Amino acid sequence: MMQDDNFENYLEKMLSNSISSLNPSNEAKNKARKLSPTYFADLKEKLLIEYDGKRLKDVMDCKTSTNSCGEYLKITTKEKISFNIKDNDFKNQINNNLKLLPKIGLKTEEKLKSNGYTTIESLKRHDKYSDVASKFINSLEDMSYLELINLLDSNRYSSKCRDNILKSISLKEPENFKFMDIETKGLSNVPIILIGVAEIKGSKIISSQYFLRNYTEEANIIEAYLEHLDEDSVHVTFNGKTFDVPFIKNRCRYNRIEANMDLPHLDLMYFAKNLWGEKLPNCQLQTIEKELFQLERKGDVPGQYIPGYYDTYIEKKNIGPVVPIIEHNCQDIISLASFLDKMYREVN
Repeated sequence: MMQDDNFENYLEKMLSNSISSLNPSNEAKNKARKLSPTYFADLKEKLLIEYDGKRLKDVMDCKTSTNSCGEYLKITTKEKISFNIKDNDFKNQINNNLKLLPKIGLKTEEKLKSNGYTTIESLKRHDKYSDVASKFINSLEDMSYLELINLLDSNRYSSKCRDNILKSISLKEPENFKFMDIETKGLSNVPIILIGVAEIKGSKIISSQYFLRNYTEEANIIEAYLEHLDEDSVHVTFNGKTFDVPFIKNRCRYNRIEANMDLPHLDLMYFAKNLWGEKLPNCQLQTIEKELFQLERKGDVPGQYIPGYYDTYIEKKNIGPVVPIIEHNCQDIISLASFLDKMYREVN
């Protein structure tokens, strides 16, 4: 039990972390300051002064290209990365998961395995399950990766078997993963102002960002992003199933762009909650960066201020307000690759 003096010290420390306490700590003051509209208004003014007269190509690796929709700006960043998805004999692991068959739950699986039916393949000799096991084994051979992860995700025991989806990435080549994030002018029916996609190339991760220099270029940057996708691609996002991918689909319709966005999708937010939810204060992307990767961002601009910063860029023709937005987006997509690598190692 905590002694009275220790408890008072502990209570004083906890209260000092609140800006509303009588004696808030410097950390609490700095945190409150950085959450205030005044802080971000001041930051914007400083950025306008710092980047006055500069162009994006003066501070970033930029290139102007054209596609069928028109001209667009591409920003490229290359970094070294340790991304090693070792073979885990996943198809054999699937064979050991009897719960993938209809009407087999935890207790039934345990009973079957105790009777020597340790794999789905072995159930082909079982009086009751032979037909369904045979059909499953045959369909598994022809199953696409999208069909496979949909099967794993739709299984009634998916909450207990969610790690299997992460384990399944061993079936894909690293370059197939498209680590993606978008920045927008709002939450719905507004333009995308930045699309970032990162790809693994050997020992490097290469991020390609497509920035909306003016509102006429939205179709151009969407088309540029879509050129990264093919039938083997896998979306990797953080809350992208709910936001990013549906948002891009909507803007494709608005811009009359035909696109196949119905690709395998690994939304790492759900896996993060499953793996790390109990040991983290929350499962926000930047919290994971700080707590698990010791990465703390400086000068980051929260999402609610991005539309206003972009408006200032358009109005003033000054790149200052959009520089931290581009840097934020780049860090997001690179972090996703690190998250996926760590998740894969943990579940294996």
